[in-house]
Amino acid sequence: MSKRKLIFPALGLIAKIKFFVEEKNSTPIRNVLGYLRYDTVKEVEIINHLYRNELRLYENFFQPVMKLQYKIRDKGKVYRKYDTPKTPYQRLLESPSITEETKDRLKAIYLSLNPAELKRKIDEKLNELYQVYQEKNNLEEVKPDKKQTPRSVTSYVTQQELIGLPS
Repeated sequence: MSKRKLIFPALGLIAKIKFFVEEKNSTPIRNVLGYLRYDTVKEVEIINHLYRNELRLYENFFQPVMKLQYKIRDKGKVYRKYDTPKTPYQRLLESPSITEETKDRLKAIYLSLNPAELKRKIDEKLNELYQVYQEKNNLEEVKPDKKQTPRSVTSYVTQQELIGLPS
């Protein structure tokens, strides 16, 4: 096994990448899970199970998404034109590149789903996740919609001593 040298990008680039990733993830993830910090194995298992099962089905089959068709900039003002809201499932059925066999399988899955039951299961798993979070932090009440702020911030940048001119 060969050892490779790690090269880290400039700090500004990291900040831009982090912002972009958070921007893309904030809508689906933060809307469902809130702003709590999940870092135990039990919490990760619950989140993974939620995404692999109920949440994936609920989002893809029952939550419509507006797609941006075009954007026009006129004298500093941006005008956006959106397509009619459709679920990812509906967009797949309309797509000519998807085979009829795949469309039939998707229709069978869709007909077997109940959106109210999926939503109840999602809420049950979220409650379980919040209970695990409460037990971990010994809290009485969890507020997942509130943005969490760090309790203490440690600066890792050291200050150099000031060098004065000899007198």
